[in-house]
Amino acid sequence: MAAAMAASRRLRDLLKWQLTAPTYLNLSLRPMGSSAQDEASRASPSEAPHHNYESLQVTAAQKHILHVQLNRPEKRNAMNKAFWSEMVECFNKIAKDADCRAVVISGAGKMFTAGIDLVDMASDLLQPQGDDVSRISWYLRDLITRYQETFNVIEKCPKPVIAAIHGGCIGGGVDLITACDIRYCAQDAFFQVKEVDVGLAADVGTLQRLPRVIGNQSLVNELAFTARKMMAEEALGSGLVSRVFPDKEVMLDAAFALAEEIASKSPVAVQGTKVNLVYSRDHSVADGLNYMASWNMSMLQSQDIIKSVQAAMEKKELKSVNFSKL
Repeated sequence: MAAAMAASRRLRDLLKWQLTAPTYLNLSLRPMGSSAQDEASRASPSEAPHHNYESLQVTAAQKHILHVQLNRPEKRNAMNKAFWSEMVECFNKIAKDADCRAVVISGAGKMFTAGIDLVDMASDLLQPQGDDVSRISWYLRDLITRYQETFNVIEKCPKPVIAAIHGGCIGGGVDLITACDIRYCAQDAFFQVKEVDVGLAADVGTLQRLPRVIGNQSLVNELAFTARKMMAEEALGSGLVSRVFPDKEVMLDAAFALAEEIASKSPVAVQGTKVNLVYSRDHSVADGLNYMASWNMSMLQSQDIIKSVQAAMEKKELKSVNFSKL
């Protein structure tokens, strides 16, 4: 009994020290020098196993970090038929990948994405199946809900997802990034809720998530009604992105540095934080606190707490701690 009480006091003291000690997030934003380039070459990305897609390229960028690229640069990364199902498959696999702790999503080529590929998708959207209005409507409803799941899976994935945006982020691109947890962009980025210009209302997430992301209904209405471009500085001022960088290369360096910082933490803590942030967004404070209490009644028993506090006491970086896979 005395030994147990002593261990409890020691853990309490360790936790108190950890919670009151200052912490720093070190994200280097300068262009890569020779030493950084050497390090990058030693850890060059490799194709992630079990991720073979037509519209996406998935690589293991660093330890515990996956890089998902929209990979149709010749088509400005327009979202074709394959994309809508491949994103679901990709992020369902990532959610179950015990070795992955953070994800960076970006676009190959000159821009993030031009949005939906209307040429490739025309048969589904403009020639729906069905014998009458009722049957055609049921077909379209099923189609729309399946397309919504393409971005819902990003939000459902417990691993934090960082969107790194350069060039245009148009139409479906806004649906995609608003489902991500963190958004960085390059100076040349612009954002467009483009759907009204092609005769429809955005239906796969923008109208539901963008107001919650930027917290300004008037601005959301303006963007959605007019399809005007929001440039990088306005996106930063509105809260759509948290940082703006001079170019794509510097932005990606920063995104991977952030992902590395996140990946160094306890996956129990990080993934539990994401799950509860998403839950609390859609529920009352009281419901959120109740859910959090139920969540932590088990998660507080994790060995990750002792490992994290012990590393702090020994002045070790968390990246040196061997957290179990999750």
